[in-house]
Amino acid sequence: MESNLGEENQAGITRLQTNNEGVVIWLTGLSGSGKTTTGRILEKHFRELGSRVEFLDGDELRRTISSELGFSKEDRETHAKRVAFLSQLLSRNGVITIVALISPYRSFREYARNLGGNFVEVWVKCSLETCMKRDPKGLYKSASQGDIRNMTGIQAPYEPPINAEVIINTEEESPEKCAGMIVDFVSKNYFSIG
Repeated sequence: MESNLGEENQAGITRLQTNNEGVVIWLTGLSGSGKTTTGRILEKHFRELGSRVEFLDGDELRRTISSELGFSKEDRETHAKRVAFLSQLLSRNGVITIVALISPYRSFREYARNLGGNFVEVWVKCSLETCMKRDPKGLYKSASQGDIRNMTGIQAPYEPPINAEVIINTEEESPEKCAGMIVDFVSKNYFSIG
């Protein structure tokens, strides 16, 4: 199966893998913004090119490596640090590591960036109103009924990135176009094409 995100990206990703360099692509945004959808498209694209890639979904990791944690700021920070360490470990071993994690506080994302290596922060921008309409997991409904406390965007803050390398707007662009913007950035800014 051939990737539909553009042939111009294939050489850059091949160069990435032959130099045994990885990259962390950190997708941050509100619940329902499109992080997982975009991340899965990226994962498929890189696999089709023969790249080593791992997709780290915040919800899946919370159920496994962070199952004892709640949703206080401190617990969210602990979870984010675990995900950051795991993503950096994979990346330094030549794996394109895609992280889909709300990571609501800038300090959490800075921690991940400061672990070293190639790091691309992607703000998956989407209004709270649209995220609440999408509500794929029913979290906003549960939060509005008082069943969930500390819901990001409702009772707990989300601090948008100030200097994200890539901003994708999932209200205005298709998931495929958003993923293509990320691939373009990674290819053009971290690895020579050709």
